[in-house]
Amino acid sequence: MTDERFDVVLSVDRTLMSNHHGKEFLGFMATGPPVMVPERVWMAVAAPKVKVDGLGRPLEAPYGLRKIEAALLDAGIKAAVIDPDHLGRHLRNARVLGIGHHDYFALGPPSSEWWVLTGKEPVNSKYFKRFMEKPEIREAKKKGLKIIVGGPAAWQWLWMPEYAEKWGVDTVIEGEADKAVVSLVQDALDGKPLPQYVHVGIQDAPAISEVPLIKNASVNGLVEIMRGCPRGCRFCSVTLRPLRQVPLEMIEKELLVNKACGLDRCLLHSEDILLYGADGVKPRPEPLIELHQIARKHFKVVGWSHVSLSAVKYAEENYSLITRLSEIILQGEDDYIGVEVGIETGSPGLAGETMPAKAAPYPAESWPSIVKEAFSIMHDSRIVPAATLILGLPNEKPEDLVKTLELIDELKGFRSLIIPMYFVPMGVLKNGEWYRVKPTGEQLEVMKACLRHDLFWIRDLSGWYFNKMNPFIRFSLRTVIFLVDRVAKWLRLL
Repeated sequence: MTDERFDVVLSVDRTLMSNHHGKEFLGFMATGPPVMVPERVWMAVAAPKVKVDGLGRPLEAPYGLRKIEAALLDAGIKAAVIDPDHLGRHLRNARVLGIGHHDYFALGPPSSEWWVLTGKEPVNSKYFKRFMEKPEIREAKKKGLKIIVGGPAAWQWLWMPEYAEKWGVDTVIEGEADKAVVSLVQDALDGKPLPQYVHVGIQDAPAISEVPLIKNASVNGLVEIMRGCPRGCRFCSVTLRPLRQVPLEMIEKELLVNKACGLDRCLLHSEDILLYGADGVKPRPEPLIELHQIARKHFKVVGWSHVSLSAVKYAEENYSLITRLSEIILQGEDDYIGVEVGIETGSPGLAGETMPAKAAPYPAESWPSIVKEAFSIMHDSRIVPAATLILGLPNEKPEDLVKTLELIDELKGFRSLIIPMYFVPMGVLKNGEWYRVKPTGEQLEVMKACLRHDLFWIRDLSGWYFNKMNPFIRFSLRTVIFLVDRVAKWLRLL
């Protein structure tokens, strides 16, 4: 069979080119090194290969790559996302290779923490380096292939310039590239010189009307409903982007793209799902109910990426909205939905200093009670928060960690996971110091408390989460959990 020729090939390593068995949070396993099992087993669980067509195009691909693919296709450029195992047949003819990643060199959270604690390189970094060393990429580069890299982790190339030189990366594009990438790629195709670095700032960020609709399915049916965040947390880069909401008709069109490709699930994505159609930081029921009814009309499984805890509290207290939304999207009494949330700290003082609007519309000093009330609401609505904590925030004091420990203890009765992560300088704090040291006594106690909490609730949740999984994957996950539990007891961490 003769291959179709693509001028632009978009790809990434296996840690991201995967649907993670339809369980988005399994992908977080790729942010760490293998724990007590062989790397091949670890990767089989975290990032299995995806189905591809006869040309090596994946059925599902990362949403960011799908957006870039759509922008190039809309501009009349022959482009396609290609699975990393099928690059060779296309790079013989392609003139541009575009790569996007969430954590190229494992510098982001929680990868950086696992690296410090274990002394071992996380698999996301290892697999990306192997990807860039592929003979087919090296050979194509010698013949003039242009390499453009971007995505949420584009900033990491500024910390690792030696790799850009080693692999012949022509341009790093940082920021929302949906619009800017077209002219950049066209220049590459026309043989014009490319800039080493392009920054798409707030003033250049595309309006929603300028953002293309995906043409092919995204991983686990992820569809973006909003960009940016109004909360202004000083450690987060998303807050540097203007807040824009995607109209319902655009959201539904992308949902239908995923449905047409055979997906039976969708994942609604924004930094705070509950702020879709909101009045500032106050959720409103009408747009959220309509959004979820549309998603549920097309898909059996509807998931969330992120919500804020203050929005959970406000939505339920004022409109019983969490209860109403869970009734729309949950399929039965044995069903749950998982979602990422940010606790970050249990200290009201540190919360007020580093994330003063995280609690809004409530005062920052009430942050611990907001967290507890939101967890209670989600527990009753069968919503499982996967919560992050940040260790090593600027100006963190032992007494702040004591407050965090007290909060973890108050959350023990609520179905949830709590994941501690090291501070990484991003957002307003991007020029700050990295936290790359062994944990202090208080930080270690926080980590132990999180481990005890998580192992308890993992046992409770495993029946739901492992339901309908491949028996080998289910057995592998249960084995990892068992080994972690045994080792933690042996080390007297529990």
